[in-house]
Formats: sequence, structure tokens, C-alpha cells
Amino acid sequence: MAQASVTFSTYDAIGLREDLSDLISNISPTDTPFTSNSSVEDCDGTFFEWQTQALAAVDTTNAQIEGDDISTYTAVTPTVRLGNYTSISRATFMISGTEQVVEKAGRSNERAYQAVLKARELKRDIESMALANQIAVAGSDSAARYSAGLAAWVKTNVDKGTNGVNPVYTSAATNARSDGAQRAFTETILQSVVKQCWDSGGEPSMVMVGSFNKQALSAFSGIAAQRYMAPDGPTQIIGSADLYISDFGTLSIVPNRFQRARDGWVLDPDLTRIRQLRPYQATEMAKTGDAIKMLFLREWGLQVDNEAGLGLAADLNTS
Repeated sequence: MAQASVTFSTYDAIGLREDLSDLISNISPTDTPFTSNSSVEDCDGTFFEWQTQALAAVDTTNAQIEGDDISTYTAVTPTVRLGNYTSISRATFMISGTEQVVEKAGRSNERAYQAVLKARELKRDIESMALANQIAVAGSDSAARYSAGLAAWVKTNVDKGTNGVNPVYTSAATNARSDGAQRAFTETILQSVVKQCWDSGGEPSMVMVGSFNKQALSAFSGIAAQRYMAPDGPTQIIGSADLYISDFGTLSIVPNRFQRARDGWVLDPDLTRIRQLRPYQATEMAKTGDAIKMLFLREWGLQVDNEAGLGLAADLNTS
């Protein structure tokens, strides 16, 4: 069949209305489990400090003579003073005055729409930085300050690959972790880290991993449940693990898109805090022409109350 020669079709017509959906599809992830589970506290300076304390080792010979006259006393163990810097994280955009007022598909207010996007981007940046192998940097008039990330803090409870070296520091995390040879994530590695945490006095409640090692962990024998009975059918197999039952407690398993994929964190969220000198804020900058200029900013830093309560399965395969 062929079209008649005088047929007027859409291919010939002028002025057909555009059909543009008002839906803007955005599947970029915005979940930030580490910073969302850490408490938030204000700080008063670009360098903030906290203290840790440890009890003396257990004395299994602590039996004394009745009526004994004490002539010597045990020296007091001082606290350990730790500190970190705040980082200034920002996002910006600029739109013309005309763009703000013309009719648009999917959003009526360009400024408000872009503000939501930039706030989400800033949130993801901070999540990734808080977990990074980044050392504390004081900064200067010509260099940015950096808050040390979690990978530069945790040094006690670690199961690492060959040639991996834990960070060494006294008061601030100024020495990055040296990554070792990568290896498969096994249940033995996880159990080792959890045991180390417990032996150090920690009570972790969360395992946080990237996507590849989340699937690896789902195959461990200690997951809470692999099967359930469907109400109207046979038993079904669940292909993922949400809880891991360890010898020292139950751990929730949380995937994180913004951490280093080679790291498997064993965490107690009560021991991590986000300190903020300036909370999330949006500022319209001074006009210098026919445009709207916006600055989104947060000045923040990571506080690890006591790294000995946390753990790291380091140098894991990522593919």
C-alpha cells in the first residue's frame, strides 16, 4: 500500500505542538548511610578536639593482705587528646534572569529546582569525603583545609591485605592508610574484625560495604535468614542479607555507594559524629549582571570518638 499523493500528513504540517513530558527522571542515588547514622554537633572553630580514655589492664593477681598499709599508689593514666579540621564543602550555580521566568517543562522555578539538586550533590560529596583515606590538613591562605576521613582514623581493629599498613598518628590523623593487595571478602575476614572490635571493648552494630561486597556478604553462612515461608505458596529464597548474626551480636548490613569499594566497615554509629562550624546554608550572591548566583555550603568535620570501637575489613576485591 502507498499513501495517496494529496495526503497531508504530520511530515508536511507546520506548527505541530511539542509534546514534552513534565516528568524529569533522575535516578542518581542520594542515600548517605554513614553521615545519616552519625550524630551531628556544632563546633566553635576550624580545629575541634575531643578526648579518649582507657582503663588499666585487668589484674588477675589483685588480692591484698588484710589490714595492709598502702605505701605506693598507681599513677593516673591521662586522657588522649585528638583533633580534626573542618572542611568547607560547596556547590554553586548561576542562571540568567530570563531563564528564571520563561515557562519550562518539569519545573516552574529554575532556581528552586537547581537548589534541590545542588543540596543533594553536596550531601553526597560529604558522605564520600567522610569515609575517604584522606588525612587531616590544616590548610592555608592558598590551600584548602581537609577533615581526615574514617579510613585515616581506624588503626586498631583491621584485617588487611598483604603489604597493607595501618595509619599511625598521635593526636590527629595526619598519616594515610597504605592499601595492600586486594583479596576476596570472606566470612573469616569479617569474623576477625568483629572479634577484634569486641576484644577492644567495642559493640559494633553495622557492616557497611560497596555493591560488590554486599553480594559477597549475602553468601556468608551467618546471615540471619535465607528463607521464609510465603503465605500462599512454597518457601522462597531471599537473595540478600540484611542482618549478620555474629558471635558478638547482630549486625545490620548496609550498602553504601559513596564509600571506597575496597573497604568493609564494621561500625558503631554512636562513635562517629559530624561536627559543623556552619550547617547547610544557601546564599544568594551579590548581583553583577542579569543573573542569579547561588552558593550552597557546609563547613564540617568528622569526629571519631574512639576508633578502637570500630573496625575495617581492608583491601577487598571490587570486581
